[in-house]
Parts: sequence; C-alpha cells; structure tokens
Amino acid sequence: MMNDKDINEYHELMNKLKKEKTYKPLPESVTIKSSPIHGLGLFAIETIPKNIDLGMIHFVLENLYDNREREIIRTPVGGFVNHSENPNCERVEVKSYRWNLKTIKEVKKGEELTLKYTIYKVDNVD
Repeated sequence: MMNDKDINEYHELMNKLKKEKTYKPLPESVTIKSSPIHGLGLFAIETIPKNIDLGMIHFVLENLYDNREREIIRTPVGGFVNHSENPNCERVEVKSYRWNLKTIKEVKKGEELTLKYTIYKVDNVD
C-alpha cells in the first residue's frame, strides 16, 4: 500500500513530467514489431548495455475504499515484452507497488527483449 510520502513523490514526479513533456510510453532505445516468439514484441533499435533500467512494466492500484482490492496495471513496455527461458531482461521491484524492466546482459541492435515469466497461484477463484 502506498503511504503519503509515496503518493506525494508520485504527484511531484507526474507534475515534473507534465511540465517537461517527457513522458514516452517506450524508451527511445526500443520499438514494437512482429515477434517470432509471439505476436508483437519489444526490439532494440540500438545496442542496449547490461544493467540498463528500461522503465516501468507494472504498477499496483489499490481501491481507496477497500485496501484488500488490488489491480495490477501493465504499461506499454510490460505489455509487449515476451517470455524466454533464456531472457536478456529481468523484472526489478522498485517499490512495493512498482516494477521496472532491467537488462541482465547486453541486448544487440535488432534483438528482442525478453523476460522469464513467473506463474503465480491465484487463491479463491471459483
């Protein structure tokens, strides 16, 4: 759950982005195109070094009236990264409500960015 400090930090960042008009749904180093893995994927348009943070892939929204209800929102970066058993990226928890995509090895120009998906058990589903 986000505390007041986190909420204030989020609003300050959003205000800064609005003023600077810097929000972009994808990092400048990637593009979306047809993937041999599945559907569409993220591809490097330039070589991306190891340990580069490519931005947010998921964040959690909590119901203000019932903090037991959570919804995970996927960003454009998170929506197009495909699975691989030999990935070149990993999911990094930035805060308890936000995850980013980070390269774990150099990604060559033209190479697809991939992530090893984790399957979670969902409780209380009829």
